[in-house]
Amino acid sequence: MRYFLLLFSLFFIFSCNKEVASKIEAGTFRGVLKAKDNQNIPFVFKVINDTLIHIKNGEETIEVTNISYKEDSIRMQIPVFEGYIKANIIDKKIENGNFINPSFNRIVPFTTINSAERFDTKNKPTVNITGKWETVFSKQNDKNKYLASGIFKQEGKTATGTFITKTGDYRYLEGVVDGDSLKLSVYDGIHVFLFKAKATDSTLNGMFYSGNHWKEPFEAKLNNDYELEIDENITYIKEDYNEFYFSFPDHKGRLVESTDAEFNNKVVVAQIMGSWCPNSLDETKFLVNYLKENPNDKIKVVSLDIEIAKSRETSINNISRLIEEVEIPYPVLLAQFGRGGSKKAVLEKFPMLNKFNAYPTLLIIDKNKKVRKIYPSFNGPATGKKFTNFKEDFNKVVNQLVSEIEENI
Repeated sequence: MRYFLLLFSLFFIFSCNKEVASKIEAGTFRGVLKAKDNQNIPFVFKVINDTLIHIKNGEETIEVTNISYKEDSIRMQIPVFEGYIKANIIDKKIENGNFINPSFNRIVPFTTINSAERFDTKNKPTVNITGKWETVFSKQNDKNKYLASGIFKQEGKTATGTFITKTGDYRYLEGVVDGDSLKLSVYDGIHVFLFKAKATDSTLNGMFYSGNHWKEPFEAKLNNDYELEIDENITYIKEDYNEFYFSFPDHKGRLVESTDAEFNNKVVVAQIMGSWCPNSLDETKFLVNYLKENPNDKIKVVSLDIEIAKSRETSINNISRLIEEVEIPYPVLLAQFGRGGSKKAVLEKFPMLNKFNAYPTLLIIDKNKKVRKIYPSFNGPATGKKFTNFKEDFNKVVNQLVSEIEENI
């Protein structure tokens, strides 16, 4: 018996001290997603260890911690979003697989290359794209045509920036200038974007690829004085309605209504958003941070979530994941699911709105339940000055409405 116990103890000690073999090799790699026309959409990811991977897009680093293994495969669940990468592991390296987005019903082939560079380059830059670019997408197609403002910075061969549209921005784009060719890409769990263009010092002519389901041409001209005109009054409350009303369940099934006592005599910030939308995520992070930096019981925030998921169960799971990963302290209500995020369907839920322009849309409501300000789109942190201007204006509006409450105390 003593002999058996001795052997067991030695085995236990040996097992506890034995190093567990890693499943994947640490290092920096290039992920490649396949677009239309057999184009490659690259991004850089760094394997820290078996349980942590960093995805890099310009100034943004996405920490992927929801990583699981099954036999010789890996599943990387991108934070917040429903999409994930599932790939094979060969000799401890992540190899071929797919990026899968269930609710969008999209599967994009995925491979890796043992390279820390986002794009290969062959030539020194012959142009510099730093500046502001007056841009038009799908110029020849009246139905799909839209305007944008490109804001870019180039240091050596490296280019970063974004496109700002009337419905939001394309977040953190990163790439290179190879001779006279501009190449930019982003992968953040939803956006799978590639921009390729021939560049001069004053023009860009290229193609925009979104995953393996969409492409469109774009043209741009350098114009550092250009400002994309966005009508801030494009969305308003119809005259027949006295207030903005909501009544929806939270992720635990509790019904939350705008008439509830918690919203009385408060400044209410109501966000119409989607858990699947990167711009909504950026705005949500701003709101969470704002409440941390400006604690005030006179301010109430509520998110009204429009899910593209087909089932209530999946929608609730998406909301729960968003709340947990962003640490949202306010209610996120399931306003709709199963309609694919249709703007027309949104107006059915909120008939007091004349128009729904973009995800997210932010409404600022005063103590008398009157809508005093609507932000019909959102320019996030990738837009630099635009984001700064939004924050300043938001602070000004909210502070004014809070002061109106305090005047009557």
